[in-house]
Amino acid sequence: MSNEKIQAGLDKYNASVEKAIAKFPERANLPEQRLYTPLDISETDYADEIGFPGMYPFTRGVQPTMYRGRFWTMRMYAGFSTAAESNKRYRYLIESGATGLSCAFDLPTQIGYDSDDPISEGEVGKVGVAIDSLADMEVLFDQIDLGKVSTSMTINAPASVLLSMYIAVAEKQGVPADQLKGTIQNDILKEYAARGTYIFPPRPSMRLITNIFEYCSKNVPKWNTISISGYHIREAGSTASQEIAFTIADGIAYCEAAIKAGLHIDDFAGRLSFFWNAHNNVLEEVAKFRASRRVWAKVMKERFHAEKPKSMMLRVHTQTAGSMLTAQQPNNNIIRVALQTAAAVMGGTQSLHTNSRDEALALPTEESVMIALRTQQIVAYESGLADVIDPLAGSYYVEALTNKIEKEAWEYINKIDEIGGAVAAIEKGYIQKEIQDSAYKWQMDVESGAKTIVGVNKFQIEEEPPKGLLKVDASVGVAQCKRLAEMKAKRDNDAVKAALADLKKACQDENENLMPHILNAVRTYATLGEICGVMREVFGEYEAHVNL
Repeated sequence: MSNEKIQAGLDKYNASVEKAIAKFPERANLPEQRLYTPLDISETDYADEIGFPGMYPFTRGVQPTMYRGRFWTMRMYAGFSTAAESNKRYRYLIESGATGLSCAFDLPTQIGYDSDDPISEGEVGKVGVAIDSLADMEVLFDQIDLGKVSTSMTINAPASVLLSMYIAVAEKQGVPADQLKGTIQNDILKEYAARGTYIFPPRPSMRLITNIFEYCSKNVPKWNTISISGYHIREAGSTASQEIAFTIADGIAYCEAAIKAGLHIDDFAGRLSFFWNAHNNVLEEVAKFRASRRVWAKVMKERFHAEKPKSMMLRVHTQTAGSMLTAQQPNNNIIRVALQTAAAVMGGTQSLHTNSRDEALALPTEESVMIALRTQQIVAYESGLADVIDPLAGSYYVEALTNKIEKEAWEYINKIDEIGGAVAAIEKGYIQKEIQDSAYKWQMDVESGAKTIVGVNKFQIEEEPPKGLLKVDASVGVAQCKRLAEMKAKRDNDAVKAALADLKKACQDENENLMPHILNAVRTYATLGEICGVMREVFGEYEAHVNL
């Protein structure tokens, strides 16, 4: 059918819409365009913009057969209380069919403090597992073969230390570093922009990241050295377009820093990974995944002149949207997570964590975690969504929305380039303010009723207080501090002092890769707080400020 015929039909349709609206007025706050036709994607070149799975520009997926050969990794995120308690949860997940682990660390660990530091009081083991030294990491992975499991660690500022601990545990298990598979988040720029668990200023933080890139490219080649995270940007209130734009801008900054440090783009780009949010608007999320792959492929090919196809692939781990879970009517969250799971799968994710129904109230119970894992398994085995590749390709709406999100993302990336890159944009507060403005608009829409949240501002019911929630007792911190003191008494403290002195000297030499020195300190059972303390002494600490 010619475009002229389609336009003529569309004109007749639009005339009929006026009569329909007179009888049944449309809901408020809907997208301005109600219907999409071939006219909306008439300028899209299939070969150049959509293409085929496993081929540039990877719009339709990074693998030729996607889930027809192997499902995404069902990587359930867990960590709470002590290393021993978290180890039990990990083994439970593996026995229940999880195919990868994802470690949550408590706040003191995330900001480089030991459990016995005064600043840690009241937070030990609360939102993740407390890891003070190699001794805790040994317990965390007890009876878990690191040669067989893939592990993701959500850790940023002290990522080099936690990765070193993981390598050291593997050594004790007899697993060589070059056989380890997994990911460290290691994305410090989004901490400055959206999350807040930073330690050092941007410049030394970027040095640590590029040190990890270099070390792993030679010694831990199967490890994903960074998970560039849009998830937390979205959780802070960004739009879908902002999520991928700001995250890819961060990725550009990491690539530039690595190249400046002497690495070639094709030596490390294949081990970069991304971390997306799966939000509530299913079709928008599918379009976001597709657009993000296309943008990254173009960045790597046209800006960095990557030659290896693997360097151009945006590989992504996804987590369902924690910020969309409600404390009201928590069982509704099961449906939300199922829809978000469907969006991630139709969007082509490489691994997925599904949130539990009770996480707006507390850490999830084992029953809630099982429902969340079963959600993935039902989508994988029963829904048919994984049976064909990129099932929504060719939808006039999804293709038009993919183009729209890509266009908006490029506008932000170009603006950030004008400012001087992601680091400069963060230092000037540009990215933070854009996220804050979007978050404010969302909240105002919810409070005004323009946006409906079921059970929150519409369809409310009287509810009894929730029962059976998982709580971490304050005694966990006391016990953890006791174990830490016992470990310090048993270790070779002279060896610890020597290793920390060596690390300090290495920190003062800007050309020195710090990873071997951190690994050496970890092997002596130097603590996270001691290692980060040395780096704080040399690098200083970051103080947030936003210029609005």
